[in-house]
Amino acid sequence: MRYYAVLLLLSTTQAFQLPFHIPNFFSAAIPATHAEQSPISGTPRIAIIGAGAGGSSAAFWIAKAKERFGVDVEIDVYERNGYIGGRSTIVYPYNDSSLPELELGASIFVEANKNLWRASDEFNLTRRDFHDQDYETGIWDGEKVLVSFSGGWWDTAKVLWRYGFLSPKRTESFVRNMINRILVLYGSETPKWDSILDLSSFLGWTEITNTTTSKYLSRQGVSEQYVSEVVEAATRVNYGQNVDEIHALEGACALAGTGASGIAGGNFQMFEKFLNHSGASVYLNTPVTAILPSSSSSQLWSVKSGRGATDYKSVILAAPFHSTGIKFPLSISDQVPEIPYVHLHVTLLSTTSTYPNPAYFGLPSSSTVPRMMLTTNQGARDGRTKPEFNSLSYHGLVRDGEWAVKIFSENALSDEWLNNMFQGQVGWVLRKDWDAYPKLPPTSNFPPVKLDRGLYYVNSFEPFISTMETETVSSRNTVDLMLNDEFDASICGRKISAAESAEKPLAEESTVKDFIFGWDC
Repeated sequence: MRYYAVLLLLSTTQAFQLPFHIPNFFSAAIPATHAEQSPISGTPRIAIIGAGAGGSSAAFWIAKAKERFGVDVEIDVYERNGYIGGRSTIVYPYNDSSLPELELGASIFVEANKNLWRASDEFNLTRRDFHDQDYETGIWDGEKVLVSFSGGWWDTAKVLWRYGFLSPKRTESFVRNMINRILVLYGSETPKWDSILDLSSFLGWTEITNTTTSKYLSRQGVSEQYVSEVVEAATRVNYGQNVDEIHALEGACALAGTGASGIAGGNFQMFEKFLNHSGASVYLNTPVTAILPSSSSSQLWSVKSGRGATDYKSVILAAPFHSTGIKFPLSISDQVPEIPYVHLHVTLLSTTSTYPNPAYFGLPSSSTVPRMMLTTNQGARDGRTKPEFNSLSYHGLVRDGEWAVKIFSENALSDEWLNNMFQGQVGWVLRKDWDAYPKLPPTSNFPPVKLDRGLYYVNSFEPFISTMETETVSSRNTVDLMLNDEFDASICGRKISAAESAEKPLAEESTVKDFIFGWDC
């Protein structure tokens, strides 16, 4: 028998999705000579701002149109950091590359993330699962450990006794329905959208993006205790937000980490491969300072950077609009609502302490504390102590007898705090704080996909769903719009039209195993 409570309690423990900016931890796979290509005279050029999941995949989708239909364009990719990957980057404990790498940002993807799964196959990258890191999981409310689970039948019985069977089952059904619905975006009849609100309506998600996770699940008959403990543990570890703050669609995404995989050596390799295959010229350590109308009669936009000013027929912005510091005309910037980001502190460390300190959690010294401790804010809502961290998780061995640990928290954690938590057995420590992901309250106000003629915004999708997979979905749609508008083309054919879509033979899809639009046509 499959226990839904077990599934949902443990399905989120690796699902981290964080941006991070640390230049020069590794060199990009794009050769320097490739990045210094000179513009080809007379050939229309497209600029992509950002070399993360959205920007690198946008270059890849454009290259697909070039390969299939001879679309005559050249691509320049600007990245302000010294590495490719954006929200996906790695570090090594002790700065020693002989030790296992640690993901600082986007740690996992799942098989339902069809673009990333396909990329790992197409680029011959090695996927790894995290079964060896399925440690005992607990939920901490700031004063006591509410529940812990290690996989045995007795723990399962305790979890079911606490939450019942119906709440986990109803929540799992909500998540499964969300995943099944989003799969339409990979089929041959995938919609093309220039409005996130219209897409939300098409998918039937207007209600869940306008409702908090707690309110929506309550309406579905899920108990308050299950939502405030198990579901909130997921939203806090994955998005740094509580169930009474985050909209229900992103709440469902926070629970969708079952069957997680990552790329051996770092997920950033998928995005390096996207760019390698695109043939784009890539300019690292090159922040863009302004995107303004071009004075050229044949080009639309002038991109100003450390390279000077370069004119382009189209520009794709694949970075959070207000975080870039780029100057735009007021007619553009006025269209994009300012979206606050969660300011998160991450602490990476190594420790020879086999488990966290039981005394911190009010447990007897002989107790074994879960190596994955998630948290709920329910105690603080009830006027009690607020947890000092969002999540604490062991992430495998650095070397024999020494473990890697990640801690996410709202505030910086002192050396004294760490020494207490790990009983004085702390080795390497790395701290970083950043604006991790957008705050995702209920909303129907999304940024436009098309900001102006020839100017497009991939990250308009982020207030809807914020993952590296959905950045690749958004970039595919954005590229299709851009090719259609400016080059009378698309990724899978010439100009998009309703008539052509209606005439497309459905049998074509069945000839490809696991058809994925964009990869397949």
